[in-house]
This record gives sequence, C-alpha cells and structure tokens, in this order.
Amino acid sequence: MSKYAKLTPHLTVSNGLEAIKFYEEAFDADVGNVMMAEDGKRVMHAELEVNDAILFLCDHFPEYDQGMLPPAKGGASVTIHMEVKRPKHVDAMIAQAAVNGAEITMPAQDVFWGARYGRVRDPFGHVWSVGAPLKRTDKDKDGDR
Repeated sequence: MSKYAKLTPHLTVSNGLEAIKFYEEAFDADVGNVMMAEDGKRVMHAELEVNDAILFLCDHFPEYDQGMLPPAKGGASVTIHMEVKRPKHVDAMIAQAAVNGAEITMPAQDVFWGARYGRVRDPFGHVWSVGAPLKRTDKDKDGDR
C-alpha cells in the first residue's frame, strides 16, 4: 500500500482491532501496516485498502487530547462513500456489511440521480454509503445488475 490519494480518511474508533476485523469482513478490506501502542491493546496506526482506496485507522487515545474522538452512536460528522462498478455490487456490499454487524440506515435502492445507492452505520459509528451508476457504459457490455 504505497499509493495514497490526495485525501485519505483517517477514522478514530474505540476498538481498533475489532474495527479492522469488521472492515475486512464487511467491506473486503486488505490490511496493510498495523502499529500497536505500547500497551499492546490499542491500534496506534493502521492502513487498510478498501475498494482500491486507502483508509487510516487508530484507536482513541484520551491521554493525548488531539480532538480525535470516535463518533457517538447515532451521529457521524462524515460519510465515507464507496463507488462500486455495478448496481448488484451495491446490494451485495450493503448485505455483507449488515451480516457483519452494520446497521442499514438506507436500504440499497435506485435513486433519482441515476444510481443504485444505500447506506450503513458500522458498529463504530461511522456512516458508509455505497453506490453504482445505473446506466451501462461501453466498457460494461455484459450489463449485469
């Protein structure tokens, strides 16, 4: 995982190892570098690749008040959007996240802007949206939904 986008989300969670496991199972994340804190229990820094993008993750460290707090259950300040290739992948990703403990906040559906779209809140309070264009492109001739 050596290529970073110009903007990389960095999530703060309450249980980093559990979060990493959830993102692996729910969103097919590939785990790269994981650095543990000296206590051996908390994640100081982790890099995950999700849908060909990099995501940073760390546990909350109250002893270092840097304003990085995990979101309160029921609220989030940001939504992480994952664009997938086909509409059927939206349904599959939403279902996979739910099976692994995410709460579906918007079931996958065709929306007015011409996409298949849905949202979940992960067990750590972060909101994820998943979408795919409904129209086929010349590159997508098989047209599987």
